[in-house]
Amino acid sequence: MKKTAIINSQKVTLNKYGHVDFTPEMKKTHTILIPNMATIHFRLLRNVFISYGYKMELLTNSSRSVVDEGLKYVHNDTCYPALLVIGQMIDALNSGKYDPTRTALMITQTGGGCRASNYIHLLRKALVKAGYGYVPVISLNLSGLESCSGFRLTLPMIRKLVAGVVYGDMMMLLRNQVIPYEINRGETDALVERLTEELSQQLAQNRGYRLSEFAPNLENIVREFAKIPVQYRDITRVGIVGEIYVKYSSLGNNNLEDFLREQDCEVMVPGIMGFLLFKVDNRLEDIKLYGGSRLKYMVVDALFRYLTKMERVMLDTLAPYPQFKAPATYEHLKSLVDGVIGHGSKMGEGWLLTAEMLELVESGYPNIVCTQPFGCLPNHIVGKGMVRKVRQIDPRANIVPIDYDPGSTIVNQENRIKLMLAVAREQQQLFAKEPSHMPADDTTEAAAMPQKEREPSFAKPAV
Repeated sequence: MKKTAIINSQKVTLNKYGHVDFTPEMKKTHTILIPNMATIHFRLLRNVFISYGYKMELLTNSSRSVVDEGLKYVHNDTCYPALLVIGQMIDALNSGKYDPTRTALMITQTGGGCRASNYIHLLRKALVKAGYGYVPVISLNLSGLESCSGFRLTLPMIRKLVAGVVYGDMMMLLRNQVIPYEINRGETDALVERLTEELSQQLAQNRGYRLSEFAPNLENIVREFAKIPVQYRDITRVGIVGEIYVKYSSLGNNNLEDFLREQDCEVMVPGIMGFLLFKVDNRLEDIKLYGGSRLKYMVVDALFRYLTKMERVMLDTLAPYPQFKAPATYEHLKSLVDGVIGHGSKMGEGWLLTAEMLELVESGYPNIVCTQPFGCLPNHIVGKGMVRKVRQIDPRANIVPIDYDPGSTIVNQENRIKLMLAVAREQQQLFAKEPSHMPADDTTEAAAMPQKEREPSFAKPAV
């Protein structure tokens, strides 16, 4: 018999953990709200859940009230992403747009030692304080931390979600490499909007995730971006790394990408696929080091090999287009930190963050903003704590760690970034005397052709 309770004057069903359950009946009656992190990716992932009959909305509220609600119900010394995510959800429930008795919330749990795995408990406490303790909270995880009777991840669903992540990574990568050079302002964002809508519809209609559809879709994405007329010029190239939420979320990093583009920069942000591979690889390492069933190892290894295969399809699709800089493979990222930081360093973003900094410098993005929530211990070790080591390995590295929390002023953050950019431009002038291998103009037809169909090829200048 199901357990029930009265919370904030509402009768609720409890799951086996004693939390408010998201029941099978709620699938038809409740709207699930999810926080916004990487907009392109999350719009695609939302439609995967819709294809399984869930009603789901991506939260876009980003006013000051989000921070205020977070500060009201979460201690200000708590991880800044938790404060923002919880504040965004409570602000949405307060808005009057949703019926709280027919609303559920979804939040991820990584299962690691980072405080991120405990966001869900902070959220439930905040909901009770705010009078919404009866609102179900769904944990999205692959670690078996929590489950709900009305929500379950299946293998086909995971395959769709992975496809959505790769599509998002590809569009984010190409958008960042095209938008600073586009001749017709707004054309790149219009293409992103159109492709996101087309792919969202495919995923919502149970299409676009099988390899027979997935590979052609990726080829179409690259082909469409290559058609956009561009005028390449020497600008500062900047990479962004850090804690996953503030790295991708414009709400968390105060619109960092937009600010860098306003400063005439080309931005490179490593994709989410690397983080997924990192998390799955950690499970394999745990089983090797601490033991575990052979069956569990085989299942996790199969998932790792599947993710690696999808990564390879993406990289192979980019190969014929030399005007686009492809990301490094996960295998290469892992090799970069050999002798630098141990692979057992896996709290938060772990060794992956250090590897991403090294890879950005290696690939021509030596100027790096390392975003981190104030007081994030893992980031202070693998991010800020490794800056000197990265500079010793490659003196071109020009890295500025930026802390984000409710008490940080945007002006101070932007001024520190401007100082980093000033150093970058001084270094850029040192290379200005060297001849450029880039033609004065490169537009439409030539740029749209794969390398094998056009000569000569060109490359953007390394800054």
